[in-house]
Amino acid sequence: MHKRTLIIGAGAAGLFCAGMSGADTLVIDHAKAAGEKIRISGGGRCNFTNIHTSYDNFISQNRHFCKSALSRYTQWDFLDLVERYGIGWHEKTLGQLFCDNSAKDIIQMLLSEMADAELWLQTTVINIEKRDQGFSVRVQKQGREMTITCDHLVIATGGKSIPKMGATGFAYEVAEQFGMDVIEPRAGLVPFTFSDNKFRELSGVATPVRAVAMHGPDFEEALLFTHRGLSGPAVLQVSSYWKEGENLSLNLLPNVDIVKMLQAQRQVAGRKSIGKVLANHLPSRLVEHLSDALPLKENVADQSDTKIFALVDALQNWRVKPTGTEGFRTAEVTLGGIDTDGLSSKTMMSKTVENLYFIGEAVDVTGWLGGYNFQWAWSSAYAAGTAIAGAEKPMHK
Repeated sequence: MHKRTLIIGAGAAGLFCAGMSGADTLVIDHAKAAGEKIRISGGGRCNFTNIHTSYDNFISQNRHFCKSALSRYTQWDFLDLVERYGIGWHEKTLGQLFCDNSAKDIIQMLLSEMADAELWLQTTVINIEKRDQGFSVRVQKQGREMTITCDHLVIATGGKSIPKMGATGFAYEVAEQFGMDVIEPRAGLVPFTFSDNKFRELSGVATPVRAVAMHGPDFEEALLFTHRGLSGPAVLQVSSYWKEGENLSLNLLPNVDIVKMLQAQRQVAGRKSIGKVLANHLPSRLVEHLSDALPLKENVADQSDTKIFALVDALQNWRVKPTGTEGFRTAEVTLGGIDTDGLSSKTMMSKTVENLYFIGEAVDVTGWLGGYNFQWAWSSAYAAGTAIAGAEKPMHK
């Protein structure tokens, strides 16, 4: 059978691209249901975009690559689509937008948008070949093999994160088959682990921090201690910038003038221990843990300004060295992927293989935590879909 456009991958990017690509489009996926990562995202309510989206919120070897797609289909464009479908939404912290009801509302919206396209599930790709005109894709659909030919082929199979949901390196294999470069994939937005289980006793404790890795920006959000190490939004954010063997720097009291506070307490409550004073601002179990390395059991009255300055530096620049991360098993995204030097930033088409497109997480563009990766899915899918359809603006139904 022949299709004008074949999209491999029925996730966020693939489904959205199908609604943009015009008539005679087929989407295939090996899963039993479409949009499974959408369904579980945001605690089941899908953090579908972020109102603060800009290219500064993305990591790539070419940080300028995403500008074109993000500017041509913005967070406001997707929000307009959500509102057209009457899907209730609300903003949480830091510009994150969630569905009021369920992530399934977004999946149903995407399926409605691609009503003119076909969707085949439980369909596995056996091989792909380039023809003089287009591509030949051998598939197995529910036990039966067949060949699909197409003029345009879109790879939207994502990265390696959360393999239990079927994630694989399929997109990278296709790219390498056609001579395209792949930036080594790494787990991103992922918890840290420590071989000595040094934070096991703090498991479940959470506190606001300002966290920074050696090569990235700082993030001021919550940190969560786990039985294996560190998690929470601030930690997930910096994990995308961390390299093995490096330290993290954690400011445990980012919004407290500790020097001024301790100097004041020295005058009015000198007999109090430093730990007791800090317990008004930090979880008591964390204070107890820190007292093993810091003089928190000493009285405030006995602290000179020099000692206070040293203590403050230790609390606002607490350095820890993770052993590693939990890897793709729990990673929310995949860093690296298809090298953007081999793609058109306007259409997402390969520069060396005509009518072969890569979109979404498979590409070396990775967003911060908070809806940015979904926005990249929508924007990159729009770029490819409208290029295939020959239209510049989507015609939302």
